Amino acid sequence: MSEKKIIAVVGATGEQGGAVARALLADGEFAVRALTRSVASAAAQKLAELGAEVVAADLYDVDSLRKAFDGAYGAFLVTPFFTHLSAAKELEEVTNLVDAAKGLRHVVWSTLEDTREVIALDDDRMPTLDEKYKVPHFDVKGGEADALFEQAGLPTTYVRMSFYWNNLLRDLAPRRAADGTLTLSLPMGESKLSGIAGEDIGKAVMSVFKRPSETIGHTLGLSGEHLTGQQVAQAFSEVLGEEVKYEPMSHNDFRALGFPAAVELGNMFQYYAEFPEHILPRRDAELTRSIVPTWMTLKDFLAAHRAEITIGQ
Repeated sequence: MSEKKIIAVVGATGEQGGAVARALLADGEFAVRALTRSVASAAAQKLAELGAEVVAADLYDVDSLRKAFDGAYGAFLVTPFFTHLSAAKELEEVTNLVDAAKGLRHVVWSTLEDTREVIALDDDRMPTLDEKYKVPHFDVKGGEADALFEQAGLPTTYVRMSFYWNNLLRDLAPRRAADGTLTLSLPMGESKLSGIAGEDIGKAVMSVFKRPSETIGHTLGLSGEHLTGQQVAQAFSEVLGEEVKYEPMSHNDFRALGFPAAVELGNMFQYYAEFPEHILPRRDAELTRSIVPTWMTLKDFLAAHRAEITIGQ
């Protein structure tokens, strides 16, 4: 029997990378090499128990990345922007990944679009960050990083991500008011949010690796559903068994919340809400469902993760 092709998974203990690693392991066609900074972490050890080869690698150490990619057929590449909130660091991470990935036969890169295509830096509807970005974790990928893969000639599939529903389990979950009512406050107005379950990201990427001839050189936009805030609240209501009211928050109020990524994410939600024609067509729910036949609706996802929903006060 021939040996399985190896897929190296960057960020294998994170949200996206973890979903990809678990999907590949459950399917069994490929061998999984899980890259992590800490091979002794609980998440890394869990992947090892599932059958992954866990190796140490650092996004700021190109030699460690080259060693981790050595002998692999392909790799899933993602950058951990929200661990440092630095556009400069993300660009350094991407540069190192591109350098180390030379020689791989299939690279799947987790990307986003450049928001500056529709909102100029001098547009004062939202603040400009680091003097040259509107939503840095979007703009670095779409405006700078994607081009590095193309310039390097890497056999790349660009997978454009949606908001993942996992974010609704904790910080963006409904909150209980003093009178006992539950309220969901997303800064989306009446616009639709394109979202997907983390599990489905993993399954979609697995499908991409199985279809190199169809996907290399192309951009695939992932989405399970495009839902309004009211529809998200309704899904919560059905799963929690009590009414959840949708009360949209203003983007300025979200930016004023004060946590480290508040301004960045406030800008992101404003981009989602005010430029749906630039976002929704780029995330193909029908395509996603065709390559992930077991895709989860938001209600399915919330029901499956009911114990993880953390209601705020």
